[in-house]
Amino acid sequence: MFDTHAIARSLTNANLTVEQADAITAAIASAAEHGDHATRADLQALRAEMAAMESRLTWRLVGAMTAIGAILRFIG
Repeated sequence: MFDTHAIARSLTNANLTVEQADAITAAIASAAEHGDHATRADLQALRAEMAAMESRLTWRLVGAMTAIGAILRFIG
């Protein structure tokens, strides 16, 4: 949870109007309430999945390059 009053205060200190600060703070609070944001654990899991995918793609590329080399030696 976060302090909406502190957010609004920091926005008004940055020369936004009270109305602008309230609107931005309300938007942030609304987004946070919907729970459709990523957590640190979500991002760590995503990084792990991406690393695994990168490894698979690298090995597939190595395999394709090996096959192309074999074909070129066969024709050449």
